Amino acid sequence: MDIKEFFEQSAGRWFSQRTSHHLAFKQAENGKSDITIEMIAADAPEVVQLCQQYEVDPDSAICGARVTWDGTMDWDEEKHQGSTVLVPVADPDKPNEGKLLREMGYAEKAPVAGRYIMGDDQALTLITDYETMYSEERLWFASPNLRLRTSILKRFGGFSMASMSSEIRMGVTKPPQESQDAAAKT
Repeated sequence: MDIKEFFEQSAGRWFSQRTSHHLAFKQAENGKSDITIEMIAADAPEVVQLCQQYEVDPDSAICGARVTWDGTMDWDEEKHQGSTVLVPVADPDKPNEGKLLREMGYAEKAPVAGRYIMGDDQALTLITDYETMYSEERLWFASPNLRLRTSILKRFGGFSMASMSSEIRMGVTKPPQESQDAAAKT
């Protein structure tokens, strides 16, 4: 499986359950989220704009995806909502590795480019160096409708959080071409 196939397999509506352990607070917490992942054509305006923002040739974009989330955590009453566009750009010398451009980061709410590695085991590893921390996520499919995710967040100077998520597919979304065809018929 390559990065584009992983993104295509991820498209849909997901229910996510997460358990996180915060080392500094010596406590665990649980969270739930509804996540929607929609594929975006590699030449779509938001993909081109994100590439230009990072000074990356838009023709090198493999695909794009819009990820939207709406969730809660046990320890607070706040809604955790957001949306970001993701664009993988392959390393020309290593086709299973490259940059992952993000409209907004997960750990810090600012645009950020990370790295991805698509392993031989068909697991996707995302590595992001933020200004004040390091994030590493590993995602894989246990079955077509069950995706698993582990992540660690390290603040500079020490380890701060580890989490495990299970994501269950609740529905599918249309591929970009089908959406365009449907709009043209109306």
